[in-house]
Amino acid sequence: MDPLSSISEELAEIEGQISDIFRALSNGFQKLEKIKDSNRQSRQLEELTEKMRECKRLIKEFDREVKDIESRNDPNTNRMLSEKKQSMIKELNSYVALKKQYTANLDNKKIDLFDGPTEGHDEENVLLASNMTNQQLMDNGHQMMNETDQAIERSKKVVQDTINVGTDTAAALKAQTEQMSRVVNELDSIHFSIKKASQLVKEIGRLQLTSVLWHYFS
Repeated sequence: MDPLSSISEELAEIEGQISDIFRALSNGFQKLEKIKDSNRQSRQLEELTEKMRECKRLIKEFDREVKDIESRNDPNTNRMLSEKKQSMIKELNSYVALKKQYTANLDNKKIDLFDGPTEGHDEENVLLASNMTNQQLMDNGHQMMNETDQAIERSKKVVQDTINVGTDTAAALKAQTEQMSRVVNELDSIHFSIKKASQLVKEIGRLQLTSVLWHYFS
């Protein structure tokens, strides 16, 4: 008879579900080692992650039930239940660590770092991150970030230069418009002066003609 059944049928049932998940996780990771395709590995990891979430939920449920019946248990029983819970947590954490390791390896395999032209030279120019040390990965990461920052700065400079050119062009057009306006005003003034001068010349001519005629006929 399961020792937990004599304490709580609910605890025994929860432990049974957790044990089933642990067996499934063990089998799942053994299967994962034999899978070579990255996409299939990703799907398998997703399934295993979901099982780990369910296991975590059940362990929390186990802990709540232990606390509910703690007051009516003797110290030895409570200690045994606490050790059982800690054992479950430890086993789950071991699978979580495995999952992180496989995820990191899978991510590294998907990263291709290119150095120079790749056409016809893939094997020579492609360096898989999975074959690099952590320091090499960090150095390449910093280099890529620096190149990205430089590209951003160049783009910002182009935008700023474009804005400056637009501003200068607008200022030049405004100045030209103001200058043309002054020229038009000056032409209007000159035209008015010429018209007034022409009228004055005609008036002087009439006065002189009148004076001559007056003198002639006097």
